[in-house]
Amino acid sequence: MQPEPLQTSANPLGTAPIGKLLPKFAIPSVIAFLVSSLYNIVDQIFIGQGVGLLGNAATNVAFPFNNISTAIALLMSIGTAANFNLNLGAGHKDRAREVAGTGLVVLAFLGVCLGAVAFLFRRPLLLAFGATPDVLPYALTYTRITAFGLPLLTFTTGCSNLIRADGSPTYSMLCTLSGAVLNTMLDPLFIFGFDLGIGGGALATVLGQALSMGMALVYLLRTRLRTVVLTRGDLRPRLHWLGAIFSLGMASFFNQLAMVAVQIVMNNTLTYYGALSQYGQDIPLACVGVVTKVNMLIMGFTIGISQGCQPIFSFNYGARNYPRVKEAYRKAVTAATLICSIAFVCFQLFPRQIIGIFGTGSNAYFHFAERYFRIFLFMTFANAFQPISTNFFTSIGKAKRGILISLTRQVLFLIPLVLIFPLFMGIDGVMYAGPISDAAAVAVAITMVLREMRRMPEQGAPIPGTGGVDGS
Repeated sequence: MQPEPLQTSANPLGTAPIGKLLPKFAIPSVIAFLVSSLYNIVDQIFIGQGVGLLGNAATNVAFPFNNISTAIALLMSIGTAANFNLNLGAGHKDRAREVAGTGLVVLAFLGVCLGAVAFLFRRPLLLAFGATPDVLPYALTYTRITAFGLPLLTFTTGCSNLIRADGSPTYSMLCTLSGAVLNTMLDPLFIFGFDLGIGGGALATVLGQALSMGMALVYLLRTRLRTVVLTRGDLRPRLHWLGAIFSLGMASFFNQLAMVAVQIVMNNTLTYYGALSQYGQDIPLACVGVVTKVNMLIMGFTIGISQGCQPIFSFNYGARNYPRVKEAYRKAVTAATLICSIAFVCFQLFPRQIIGIFGTGSNAYFHFAERYFRIFLFMTFANAFQPISTNFFTSIGKAKRGILISLTRQVLFLIPLVLIFPLFMGIDGVMYAGPISDAAAVAVAITMVLREMRRMPEQGAPIPGTGGVDGS
């Protein structure tokens, strides 16, 4: 598919109605995030059906590698896209080119480094991630193959955000969609047809990621970006832009790393307290993996809407068109909250049906999974505020505030509560830590955004040479 034609008279980010502009950018972004989530969910379903409980647990303990990959991709791509659009909004196309070139080169380098670390040190890392003796062999097999896909996943995720910022949200979506479709087709063939087990699921994932990266490269090589002409000379790192990229990408980066830290703490806590409970250590480990993947699918709507707003926030803030920034935030939060509320109802009413999609299990397995769904995800209806607020501050150049919001739920609240509550409540303490952390994080996000909205009309032009980045 060819990239969307660029309007040359006036950038629609600054002129088109927000009610039409937001779906144009958000819907492809949502689909891209949902499809990205399907990589892991499809594997979880087929591996659960073909391998069983230990296979599901193995994909769970290997999942931090994917989160680290996403963290690196968001660090570079969100920072690159925000600086790219801020400079375009301010009329600095030469700076926008340099930002894009710097981001792409460093993104590729970091992806290769991650893949090498995952392959060479997979055994000690998987043990640190919470693998039990029964789960470890499956996790090693899975990671030995998926390590080769981590550079592909990192580069594709990063490029998708830049392609979206360049004004081609549909093509950005198709990059991810193509790989997910191929992965879904190959999973049953490799796992059941060729009897490759968990290794077949891993191989299908890597081949899908290779197709997605190929489509991203086609866009870059054929168009060299639409809003600016990206030359070979632009494809070299510039330290001053690397600092600006890191500044605006740190919020999303820390948020993803916090998710890795939470998952590691959760896995080890559930394993320890599960062994002391009626469930044993493997049932909680498998259940939390399934619940996390399902929740990630729902959060894909919110994160997708958030990422779709990024070009709108950045361009209009760079152009000092503050009413459009406020309108975009309000409409994004409203849409995401509606979706999260529907998910809340499903989690409360149909947890057993949802968990049953991922394979069979004992009565204890389903009992734990149902309680985990209902308690840990009780605040799902309010989970739109934190990711959208994080991206809002990042997009307008308020890096430190974005980082603070990104860390509230995972690091400041959830990890301490996951460690403290089980001392008094056993394994149930892990479940109740979730909704309390969510409520506290939402309160912080709303307070900070309302304060920023009141200040916004009095703020001046972006700082020259930074694309609006003030780091505050």
